[in-house]
Parts: sequence; structure tokens; C-alpha cells
Amino acid sequence: MANAASGVAVEDDCKLKFLELKKRNHRFIIYKIEGQQVVVEKLGGPDESYEEFTDSLPADECRFAVFDFDFTTSENCQKSKIFFIAWSPDTSNVRMKMVYASSKDRFKRELDGIQVDLQATDPSEMSFDIIKGRAI
Repeated sequence: MANAASGVAVEDDCKLKFLELKKRNHRFIIYKIEGQQVVVEKLGGPDESYEEFTDSLPADECRFAVFDFDFTTSENCQKSKIFFIAWSPDTSNVRMKMVYASSKDRFKRELDGIQVDLQATDPSEMSFDIIKGRAI
């Protein structure tokens, strides 16, 4: 179903891959808007690092991404949180930024289980320390 605000549909594969991520089959998923729909661009294997994830994001194009972040609490408990990251670099074109911004909320609602929402326009806004701080 197309989003009334942006006219962008969400492909079923996007939701299926997200369910696989929740089962720990993927570390991250990068989504892109192609034509009039959101599609899976890249899957990160369960052993890939946060650095490998951030290196996979294009420097000058918008993307939606989901990252399964593992961490240890101050009580020494292993936990994980699923981050939704709206990547919208300052160098991407204005029309692209508008399409991603108008599609974000509906797309995010399709992915049941997002625990932390993050908007980033620069790599420093989604540094490992910021992710860790938001998780705890």
C-alpha cells in the first residue's frame, strides 16, 4: 500500500528481513527508496560490526537502516536493542531528503519491534558512543 504523504510503498521483503533480524540472522539492514517503493539494499551478517554497518551507508544519499546493537549493562547483563536510523546526509539532494522524511514514520510503523529511533545527517551523529549511550 502506498503512503499518502510520499506515495512510497513498502515491499513485503522489507518486513520479512526485519523479522529475520529480530531472530538474530542479520546484524543490520539498509533500506533504500527505489522508484516508488522501499526495498532492501544490503544485509549485514550476524558477525558484522557497527563500523562495517556505518561504512555501508552512502556518503551523499539518504537511507533507512536498522541495527541490532548488543551491549552489556552496568549490572553485567547482556542485552540488545534494535535501532532505526534515518540517514539523511547534508550532501544529499533536497528532493531525496523530502521523500525520505515524508516516508519515515509510515515505514517505521511497518517494522514492529524498533526500540530506539535516531536521525542522523552526519556520521558524528550516529557514532558508536552515541548509539551506546542511547541503548543503556
